[in-house]
Amino acid sequence: MARFKIVGISFDHMHMGDLLRMVHDHPEAEIAGLFDPDPARMTAAAATFGVPHDRLFTDLDACIVATKPDLAILCAATADHARYTARLAAHSVNVFVEKPFAASVADARAMIAAMQPTGKLLAINWPLAWVASHVTAKRLIDEGRIGQLTDLHFYGGNRGPLYHLADKIEVSPEEVERQKPTSWWYKRASGGGSLLDYLGYGATLGTWYMNGEAPIEVTAVTDDTPGLEVDQHAITICRYARGLSRMETRWGTFTDPWTIQPQPKCGFVFVGTEGTIGSYDYEGQLTIQTRAKPEPTAIPADPLPQGRTNAIEYVLHCIATGEALSGPLDPAVSLLGQRIVDTAAQSAREKRTLPLLP
Repeated sequence: MARFKIVGISFDHMHMGDLLRMVHDHPEAEIAGLFDPDPARMTAAAATFGVPHDRLFTDLDACIVATKPDLAILCAATADHARYTARLAAHSVNVFVEKPFAASVADARAMIAAMQPTGKLLAINWPLAWVASHVTAKRLIDEGRIGQLTDLHFYGGNRGPLYHLADKIEVSPEEVERQKPTSWWYKRASGGGSLLDYLGYGATLGTWYMNGEAPIEVTAVTDDTPGLEVDQHAITICRYARGLSRMETRWGTFTDPWTIQPQPKCGFVFVGTEGTIGSYDYEGQLTIQTRAKPEPTAIPADPLPQGRTNAIEYVLHCIATGEALSGPLDPAVSLLGQRIVDTAAQSAREKRTLPLLP
């Protein structure tokens, strides 16, 4: 018998396939059930992971009551995160939310408040938190290898959210264009757009790298594509007491970074008082420059430690041990990231610099 029973809630986000694979491969976990209002959206995952028909549900409450899960993986449209979290909290279930945190700071705070009385975990997963080079960069920064961190530069994105299904199954460009008019990713009310999709990575991991420091003000600009109601490209400047940081999001990169790095490369560049670090998505090494050795030097990325090799393994470890969540998955860290995102979205709408929203 598996030690942990896990359910997948909603297939709006294609990352559900990646997360279910982590559950499937975990020696102490099982997929206890799947829920989606549209049964057709569960078919492929059920076949891939051998989930029997009687574990597929179109009623959320029935799913939770029947399966009694230890953890619910939530991959709903961003605007639905708060609603689903409140319903799951009513069942006292640990909740794992696939990024982004929420559609607004108000929703994020409502999610935290809903989970607080249950004593269960609320984890916000940011897949870039499991890139070995980015974790190694945090160690190097904390060790003072580049002095005090003064600013960070993030570039994140992909060809577009409709180019890949669960498990990174490719979709043709023609099919992408056909789906755009009806996809939640391209609906403002559902929380679509590249800014809401990707800025949370830079803002939340940036908060982690900055040890919880908040920016003073935020300036953001987004593109305006005729026929689309959401952005596909956004540039955000955060002014901290120590300097300026830039965070750029893009749907429409030339290639996807997990297959072939586009140009500009997706990832982070960190600038400190004594050096710089380049850490790019899915690469096995970092590049460091220091005043003592200004020539760029490659440093192998540290292997991720046992218990922290992926998001599911880590959260199950925390459930089993009672260890508090840390880093980007901590709702407190993600909440500051959400405040940056909300401020950036409002700045773009109003076309002016704003102080960080409370």
